[in-house]
Amino acid sequence: MKIRPYKLSQLAMGDFMLAGYSVAGEESVVVAPELDVVFDIGRCPREALAVNHLLLTHGHADHVAGLPYYFAQRDFQGIANGTALVPARLDRPLRELMSAWGRVEGHVPPHTFVPLRDGDEHAIRRGLLARAFKTRHCAGSLGYALVEVRRKLKPELADRTGPQLVELKKQGVEIENRIEVPLVAYLGDTAASNYADLPHVRDARALLVECTFFEPDHLDRARAGRHLHVVDLPAMLEGMNNERIIIIHVTRRTGVSAARKILRKALAADTLERVTFLMSSRHVGPE
Repeated sequence: MKIRPYKLSQLAMGDFMLAGYSVAGEESVVVAPELDVVFDIGRCPREALAVNHLLLTHGHADHVAGLPYYFAQRDFQGIANGTALVPARLDRPLRELMSAWGRVEGHVPPHTFVPLRDGDEHAIRRGLLARAFKTRHCAGSLGYALVEVRRKLKPELADRTGPQLVELKKQGVEIENRIEVPLVAYLGDTAASNYADLPHVRDARALLVECTFFEPDHLDRARAGRHLHVVDLPAMLEGMNNERIIIIHVTRRTGVSAARKILRKALAADTLERVTFLMSSRHVGPE
């Protein structure tokens, strides 16, 4: 029997990396270490433990099973201040889960949950926020966008001196324009929707989008589970300006190579050249 090692795929995005594992019904987790964020937690790979912000999309086990382990291991290793952003309707059930885990283990590990709804934001650090948006999967499910916020002096004030600018600020004058630069958008599990209408999704440098089903006879499965089928992708990706489009959550019923062949027939060439599969072997580095 050959045992294959468990490894995360890695995609370089210039100044940050995305590392993850995502197979439908098995596990979904994507770590962005430089951004201090992990999208969903899967079974909690060790690479997620040093990341301080966990963004949960919904409560299905393949996305949330590792939550107690995440907090318990951080406590064991002396890593403080872990925070999970969660759909508001899951706040109470997840607190009850941690309480139950404490009764099993004999100790409730420190944990912080921040309940969010559609449009809510949470600061990851200065100049970087997570913005929640509703998705079409199960009740209350959310996606997340990581948005860099920059401030730039208004052009009409470019000739003002430092002291003049300080005086304007004292007078309550807004001297800077707020500029948003979306870095990553993560849809989690979802049925088709007009996500291109959301600038923080449409213009994100990296878009992580599920496409669970590819075979023609799996369309009913997609509709029943409120997942995407490959036939949904052309309309879903229309108008998207993403530098990289990363497909996640593919069912084991279809191998990545077979899914790639089907995808080539479904998407226009200019879209296809931006698309990759998270679970492609090309993204798994050497030992």
